[in-house]
Amino acid sequence: NKKDERGIVIRNKERLVAQGHIQEEGIDYEEVFAPVARIEAIRLFLAYASFMDFLVYQIDVKSAFLYGTIEKKVYVCQPPGFEDPENPDKVYKVVKALYGLHQAPRAWYETLATYLLKNRFQRGTIDQTLFIKKQQKDILLIQIYVDDIIFGATNKALCQSFEKLMEDKFQMSSMGELTFFLGLQVKQKKDGIFISQDKYVAKILKKFRLSKGKSASTLIDAEKPLLKDSDGEDDDVHTYRLISWQCKKQTVVATSSIEAEYVAAASGCCYLRNVVIEIAVLNILIDSLPITTNGIQLTHASFAES
Repeated sequence: NKKDERGIVIRNKERLVAQGHIQEEGIDYEEVFAPVARIEAIRLFLAYASFMDFLVYQIDVKSAFLYGTIEKKVYVCQPPGFEDPENPDKVYKVVKALYGLHQAPRAWYETLATYLLKNRFQRGTIDQTLFIKKQQKDILLIQIYVDDIIFGATNKALCQSFEKLMEDKFQMSSMGELTFFLGLQVKQKKDGIFISQDKYVAKILKKFRLSKGKSASTLIDAEKPLLKDSDGEDDDVHTYRLISWQCKKQTVVATSSIEAEYVAAASGCCYLRNVVIEIAVLNILIDSLPITTNGIQLTHASFAES
């Protein structure tokens, strides 16, 4: 079922799903990996949209996997209740990717990526779910997560042309301004883009039967006078927010906690630097070391703030 940001079902889905669990690697499929957008990439996308002051929109491709083409020969049985009475013992040869097949996500991604590249989009080298199109001083950014696509541009005409481009090839449903994506509730306002996970928190509370729980007041000394310091500076102006954070064992040995933090910061800066250069946020005139262009280091992205 397709749900909105409040968890309400807005569309029911019925599909023919193949029994991909009986496929054998090397016989029925080989390559199955398909890149999907990481959560920090989404946060960075929204941070850049807020910085450049443009709206982010969302579109959904209907039955996206069916647009992918299967290279290997795959056969499926006739679905129960829809057998051909004249040929009940025959099977179907799969031409398009069916939901349930291991190679279906990759087939869909390759179909979409090929179409965008033919239409003069550039694919990110670090984040391959990011597609960029530059037109003079304007830029159009597209972030892909399977069949959900978010996009925004410094010129609204580019967004309209992109929607038209997608409608010419795929059956689409335009969802308007981005409000909910990958569990994130998004509010786009004039003073910034705000992200929350109220729905996720409510789901956790419901799971542990705490939905009707009463919050406890924070104890504070009622006798202590609190006055506003009009001349003081704000300690937290709600400007900077974490985009990426991880807790994992490092692959190198550090002799101190400070050294470990420098290692993590260096990996995070490598990822952030490469992404922001791709979308032309920065123009850093420094020769790239081969190790900084190694996509393997992508998994080591650490604390980066928008």
